[in-house]
Amino acid sequence: MSKTKPLKVHITGVYGLIGNLMYRRLSSQPDLYDVYGSGRRKVGSVRAGRENITPLPDDHFSIADLSDSQAVHAAIAGMDVVLHIGAAPGPEASFDVVLNSNIRGTYNVLEACREEGVKRLVYASSIMISNGHFHYTEPYRSIRAGRLDNVPADFPKITHKDPPRPTEPYSASKVYAEGLCRTYFDAHGISTICLRLGYVNKQDVCDIPYANSEWLSQRDCANLIELALKVTEKPVFEICYGISDNQYRWVDIEHTREILGYIPQDSHERRFAEIHEK
Repeated sequence: MSKTKPLKVHITGVYGLIGNLMYRRLSSQPDLYDVYGSGRRKVGSVRAGRENITPLPDDHFSIADLSDSQAVHAAIAGMDVVLHIGAAPGPEASFDVVLNSNIRGTYNVLEACREEGVKRLVYASSIMISNGHFHYTEPYRSIRAGRLDNVPADFPKITHKDPPRPTEPYSASKVYAEGLCRTYFDAHGISTICLRLGYVNKQDVCDIPYANSEWLSQRDCANLIELALKVTEKPVFEICYGISDNQYRWVDIEHTREILGYIPQDSHERRFAEIHEK
């Protein structure tokens, strides 16, 4: 009986925080995954912390700026799955940076998948796609402000069916990218899970008070993305929120459980208590 070859997985932004987290997770399972990656440079990002980075072998890494379509095509050629995690890092990014990395970059990745016959993709979207609710609508606004006495015990969660509500170019670019992913699923059959990821940081504990409700532990993040990778084996397009089981989480993860089998193992409250017990 012949042994099944490991799945060839390519990670864009592999030297970023989440990209390298996924490289460590998947490369620790060599019977299942043969893991490649690309990025603008072969050095860890500031957000990831260079001391935390696991380097890739030279033959498994490609220098590829997402705005460079030829480099992206070369990096993705021969892969079975792409984890598209590379992007401008956050809401402070200028429009020009967002345009090149997130908008043009996502188009280049999807075009490379189409031309190279890669039929499976996991896209790292962001919870910030819904930040307008968090900023302007109750009770989410009170959660953000820490006015927890104003928050009812039971309140409706924002779901994947609610309209996106971005607040700046970065989060708006995620709306565009999700739409493009839908287009390539419908037109070209690229099976895709878009994950609206919460706040992940290198300390692996929430250090911003208003982000307590949207924190995503590194363990939950890695598990979530691997689950999404597995689900793309069959034709699918889904949008799923990804956060840990925080007390005041304001987005729905029941849909994520139904589609991916995701059960968060962590919460901000438990992690905070563990740290302060030491």
